[in-house]
Amino acid sequence: MPDFEIPDDALEERFITGGGPGGQNVNKVATTVQLRVNLFRLGLPVHAYRKLKELAGSRLTSANEIVIQASRFRTQEANRQDARERLAEMIAKAHVRDARRIATKPGKAAKARRVDAKKARSSVKQGRGRVQFD
Repeated sequence: MPDFEIPDDALEERFITGGGPGGQNVNKVATTVQLRVNLFRLGLPVHAYRKLKELAGSRLTSANEIVIQASRFRTQEANRQDARERLAEMIAKAHVRDARRIATKPGKAAKARRVDAKKARSSVKQGRGRVQFD
């Protein structure tokens, strides 16, 4: 993948207070970063755009924005860096094309085995019918 530069106008950062354990510091210091990325402003090729939407999963909003929340570290700057690295990693994965799948057909022997198995199963089920005394 060529070096992909993320345009600054596609990013929007917001700092929020983190949840979970941590006591007073978590409740009063906004260190968690919420990074919003507008997919249209990234200018990705079609294949990368589709794959990025797939990779984003539940992080994708209805407004075609990816929301990445980073709260792993205690400082804003470290969390900002973490969120940007995760975004860059996701975009790099989106640029990798999947190998084309080549459709295959079953061979003659496989078809014959399948038919033989069906016949054997059929005869087993035929034997379960009502018994007739002649």
